[in-house]
Amino acid sequence: MNSSLLLFIRQLFGVLLAALVPVVLVAFLSIPYSLGGHPGEERTVAVSGSQHMT
Repeated sequence: MNSSLLLFIRQLFGVLLAALVPVVLVAFLSIPYSLGGHPGEERTVAVSGSQHMT
């Protein structure tokens, strides 16, 4: 493989990785926060006993 092509491929992967890491971090940190827990976890349902819908 040509040395300049190998250098280009390494730089391309470096740029793609540098652009993708923040996106992945934001997604995996903000989605559970906005959902109130991780997907698949059981959530407690707050049931108020003082009100009754009749």
